[in-house]
Amino acid sequence: MMEQTSFAAWLFLPFVLPICIWAAWNDLRAMKIPNKAVIALALVFVLLGLFVMPWPDYLWRLAQLVVVLLVGIVLNATGAMGAGDAKFAAAAAPFIALGDLRILMALYAANLLAAFVTHRIAKHTKLRTLAPDWKSWNVVSDFPMGLSLGGTLALYIAMGTYFGS
Repeated sequence: MMEQTSFAAWLFLPFVLPICIWAAWNDLRAMKIPNKAVIALALVFVLLGLFVMPWPDYLWRLAQLVVVLLVGIVLNATGAMGAGDAKFAAAAAPFIALGDLRILMALYAANLLAAFVTHRIAKHTKLRTLAPDWKSWNVVSDFPMGLSLGGTLALYIAMGTYFGS
């Protein structure tokens, strides 16, 4: 059951979707998620969240941002995650209802697998000629996680418009 309210999802979606696309596109193109995208995503929640959530829920969601950022800093320091990925995940965290964590993790796993396979196949087809200068085509040991992170958040919020309480 999606715990994100349908009203909140409808309000967030038109702002979050373009930011997710922007982050994914930039990560594919340059293997970097722009800080401006991360800040914009966080600001969407900070500003709109005030209008769609009860104050205690809003504050807990902001705490999620801090916790995910701290975990991301540790993962980045150990080389397990890129800095942009950690910051994007932190900015995305407040949009996620804690009760939906299992749904989100399943959605992320499926999205990550689909994005990885699609990217690796596309890189060896004529589709590559549509964006020949993408840095992600030539990186062997890394993957543009912004594609999966942005895709997962966009899908989660879009699902909330339909399945939300």
